[in-house]
Amino acid sequence: MYHWRTTFASARGPVDLAFTDRYGGASVAPYDELNLAVVGEDDPEVCAANLRLVVADFAPGATIADMSQVHGSTVDVVERRTSAGRPEADALVTAEPDRVLVVRVADCLPVLLADASSGVVGAAHAGRAGLATGVVPAAVARMRDLGATDIHAWLGPRICGACYEVPESLQAEVGALAPEALATTSWGTPSLDIGAGVHAQLAALGVGVVDVATCTRESGDLYSYRRDGVRAGRFAGLVRRRPSD
Repeated sequence: MYHWRTTFASARGPVDLAFTDRYGGASVAPYDELNLAVVGEDDPEVCAANLRLVVADFAPGATIADMSQVHGSTVDVVERRTSAGRPEADALVTAEPDRVLVVRVADCLPVLLADASSGVVGAAHAGRAGLATGVVPAAVARMRDLGATDIHAWLGPRICGACYEVPESLQAEVGALAPEALATTSWGTPSLDIGAGVHAQLAALGVGVVDVATCTRESGDLYSYRRDGVRAGRFAGLVRRRPSD
């Protein structure tokens, strides 16, 4: 379907969604190949070209809706924007067709959301802070404000609970807000399972979940900040509602 590779691609009614991996772009080592970052030391023009390549293949002619992710819980409603550019937010939602919502990650959890009946879609960036502040429930709420009634979520690749080591005090702080996220690394130290925490938040809201779980730290096909530090690029989740014929 795509000239670039994906970890997952699907269509649900009039909605298309995908998670990219790191292959099929023009970035050179150590970011090779499909780095979609807007931060870091890779050539920003190459990263922008990589994104254009992906979107041209995923949704030819569509408009990109982007954001500057800040580990918060702000949700940007795309059609209500007062200016162009990249707003500071950690979730995007829209009821407009042919808007490709983009969320970038390297270990955090990318969440794609869609109500096929209403055509309302969303994308959220959920790391430790986003889990604690409820960015994904906030995105679901804004989608319902736009008319969504039957939302499904796709949880993309992220660092797993067996790899995401955190200090015990931080684990306790997040666990008090999202107990389902409490975990232990494979080497026996405190950790967090962001995917489990977000899954529980969505279940409590009556949102169906498809989990496309792959651990970023363990998979060389994906970027991981925990594994590679500043040498890590970013992969993405993308979702859009197709225009009516």
